[in-house]
Amino acid sequence: MSFSPVVPFGGYAGWAFLKRTMESQTRAFEASSTLKNEEAYFREKIGTVKTAEDLVSDRRLLKVALGAFGLDADINNRFFIRKVLEEGTLDTKALANRLSDKAYRDLSSTFGFGDLGIPATQVSTFADKIIARYQDRQFEIAVGERSDSLRIALSAEREVPALAAKTGSDDTRWYTMMGSAPMRKLFQTAFGLPSSFAAIDIDQQLGVFKAKAEQFFGSDSFSQFAEPEKLQTLLRRYLVLSDQGVSASSYGRAGAALQLLQAGNGGVSGILSLLA
Repeated sequence: MSFSPVVPFGGYAGWAFLKRTMESQTRAFEASSTLKNEEAYFREKIGTVKTAEDLVSDRRLLKVALGAFGLDADINNRFFIRKVLEEGTLDTKALANRLSDKAYRDLSSTFGFGDLGIPATQVSTFADKIIARYQDRQFEIAVGERSDSLRIALSAEREVPALAAKTGSDDTRWYTMMGSAPMRKLFQTAFGLPSSFAAIDIDQQLGVFKAKAEQFFGSDSFSQFAEPEKLQTLLRRYLVLSDQGVSASSYGRAGAALQLLQAGNGGVSGILSLLA
């Protein structure tokens, strides 16, 4: 028996309902027989996995492993995933480090086949760690079947503050956000930017994202979203705007701004005047 989350409406009202009922809904979801069977198999077998080949050769284990990192769609890409895992993350030229989606780097680093003398699968607490992530991701997917905007908000509530708290330069955090499809969609919507915005030069995107953050939050720093109040304001903006949709006039202004950027004739300040 499977459990489908109850989401009676979308937007911010749906978010408020979901948060209010989260504890009971996640408990019911995690008690579903399908999820419990997947988790039991993973707990029983993951300790026998010592190489990347061992993991990709067992589809049931691989399903949970990939699902824990939001990479469910790669279940049939065994050779690609094996390469991501085997090359690790310590070498800057490793495949996981060259991919724009940093979920692959997280996957490779967490399992440790290419980085550690002994893979993390041999650690007694490893199964619990992966299963907890898998439960969260699968619940988000189930919510997404009712409302994609709520799925993105749930994902961002976890991913944005984690990224904001990471060490390294603030620009690196912004670029990492741009490489994550769910986070990018959240920020673009919250900042009133169209999906076609992703087609312009990446450094110009950075300038616009930072300027928009300054405009709406008083700072261009990504690290500010580690603060619960600012994170909730960001989520609220996203949910309200995604529920309303972007007006035709906003898309018209955005289109003009994008044409200037793509032609190389628009600085960030000029673009922002059109997007305002």
